[in-house]
Order: sequence, then C-alpha cells, then structure tokens
Amino acid sequence: MTSTTSPSSEKIQPQLRSVRPSDAEALCAIFNMPGFRSGTLRMPFEMVEQVERRIAKSGQETTWIVAELDGRVVGHGSLVVQGSPRRSHIGEINIGLDDAFVGKGIGSAILGALLDVADNWRALKRVELTVYADNEPAIRLYTSHGFEVEGRHVKAGFTDGQYHDLLSMARLRF
Repeated sequence: MTSTTSPSSEKIQPQLRSVRPSDAEALCAIFNMPGFRSGTLRMPFEMVEQVERRIAKSGQETTWIVAELDGRVVGHGSLVVQGSPRRSHIGEINIGLDDAFVGKGIGSAILGALLDVADNWRALKRVELTVYADNEPAIRLYTSHGFEVEGRHVKAGFTDGQYHDLLSMARLRF
C-alpha cells in the first residue's frame, strides 16, 4: 500500500490481470501521484521509458499484476521470487494504487491474488515487504493478510525532506 489517505467503507472488486507493455503510461501516471510517491521509496518524476524497461525486464521470477476498473489501470502489485537457490523459498511483494482508489478494497484484492500465487503456484514459505512505519492503513492491510512486523529500520527512508522509519514485515508458512 502506498498512501496514507483515509479509507472509505466503499469496497470495489477490480479486474486483475498480468501487466502488459501497454500499461507503462498508466502505471507511470500512478507512480508519479503524490500519495503513491510519498508512501514508497521511489523518486519523483519517473519517466514512461523507465516503466517500459522494468516491464520488459520482468522475467519468470516475477508475477506483476494490475487492477483495472472499467478498462482503467488503478493499481498494481508484484511478487518477485529471490534468485539465490538458498533463498528461492522467499518472495517480495510491492503494491501501489492510484491515489483516488485507496481504501476501497483494491489493495486487498491485489495482495490476496499475489499471496495465492505465492502459496498455490510457487510454494513460497516466506513473503516479505517493507513499509513506512507511519503508514497505518498499509500496515493494517498487511496484518489482515497474516504479515507480522519483524523489525524497524530507523531513519532508513527519506521523503519530503525528512528521514522516516521503515518496517520489515513478513508472512511465514512453514
């Protein structure tokens, strides 16, 4: 989750599908939104070409999905399996939403789909993520899907001219 906007009670069920090269422009627009950017470690003013390259470089270790509403991309999520044979049981999750769609259940739908892939298609035992320590809505989302805080990285993230703590969270299935 990438925004600290207050959630509303309205829940929306998006269409989830794999990312396509043609999604680069819509994803770039989301990546450059103020709420999205403030909740991530990304730099501002990302270019469409950067997103195109990331999509093109995605390999079989990556499951990258988008959430659509009426044909409009409103969020995305990825699950990346670690490449080292001794860490191949671990995946890392990243999720982000269009600022206007935070708190409507879309992040939960994306996270649920990625965890289904982790559990039922990749047999992962550990799924990890990093979140700003003050991003309470995101932390609630992750906790509701079985993630637990494993550690705090003091002043490890820098945004809006200030250092912020990051939390390492994981969900284990052994």
